[in-house]
Amino acid sequence: MQYIDLRRIGFVSFIAVILLLAYSIEADAGGEDRAGTSAAPELVIPIGARYVAMGGSAIALSSGVESIFWNPAGVDRTTRGANAMFSYRSYIADIAVDYLAASGKFDFGTVALSLRSLNIGDIPVTTETAPDGTGEIFSPTYFVMGLTYSRQVTDRIAVGATVNIISESFAQVSSSGVSFDAGVQYHGAIGIPNFDIGVALKNIGPAMQYGGPGLWVQAVAQGASRGVTYYKVEAASFELPTVVELGAAYQLFAQDQSALNVCATFQNNNYAYDEYRVGAEYAFDQKFFLRAGYLVGASSNDNSPDIFQKFSLGAGVSFTDVGGTDISIDYAFVPVEYFSNNNVISLKVGF
Repeated sequence: MQYIDLRRIGFVSFIAVILLLAYSIEADAGGEDRAGTSAAPELVIPIGARYVAMGGSAIALSSGVESIFWNPAGVDRTTRGANAMFSYRSYIADIAVDYLAASGKFDFGTVALSLRSLNIGDIPVTTETAPDGTGEIFSPTYFVMGLTYSRQVTDRIAVGATVNIISESFAQVSSSGVSFDAGVQYHGAIGIPNFDIGVALKNIGPAMQYGGPGLWVQAVAQGASRGVTYYKVEAASFELPTVVELGAAYQLFAQDQSALNVCATFQNNNYAYDEYRVGAEYAFDQKFFLRAGYLVGASSNDNSPDIFQKFSLGAGVSFTDVGGTDISIDYAFVPVEYFSNNNVISLKVGF
């Protein structure tokens, strides 16, 4: 009887599902014509200093707990049984992004839990009669909690998926939703050692809609005699900012404990211009790292400027087996026009 490799069949089926979903999403996407109109924009804010510094190009290369955002397939690619990560990003308009994640490796794969939040700060309440403020303040709350499962199906193939619970609220209105990410990585692709490819499909889910007492207003209906009555304003629903990414990575050289990796990723956005991302990481003695990335808009032009500049830079340092733990500290710099430059710092610990 001929042997049937169920793992290979499962992998091919997984790839087929991702590509079919990607095709259907790309066919319906309006791209730049719908920029700024999606729900849950916090889903697309890049997380983690290492791959931010590489321009977000490491879809095929990402690994460990930091891979939750970039490609969930890479989360199981770690030598440690447990990993934790904290990341902070100073975003635009005095907004900060905090991120916390932890993962555990088991016989059946790796399970990870993540939490990201936007710290927007306090906003004064203003009205038509008090344009300078009423003395009240409100603090918007935006957070995303994710559960990830990742598994190396073979020594070359890894798959992963994430389910995210989204919660947004400000003043007296709120909204919640759910989104799904899926990814795959193939190492040593097409028979070339150190050549990897990756596919990631992110932010798939139903549209979100705001509700709450803040949407009830007092008004008088024309043609009615019941006087002032409360009416509910029906908020519009908005789709999630779905992203499809195809990436490749190659290790140019590895000598002693030093190595140079280069990456490239094509990103199809249904609420923004498509982008090409390239990046590189140089590792010296596997302890010190220099990184750089560059972004090219596939369809952008001078009439549609981006506040984020085209390049990013970063560095990192790693300490292995320090008291039985691995510790990594990474930094990324992202220049911004009109706002303060973004600084991203991450701390990772492996047990």
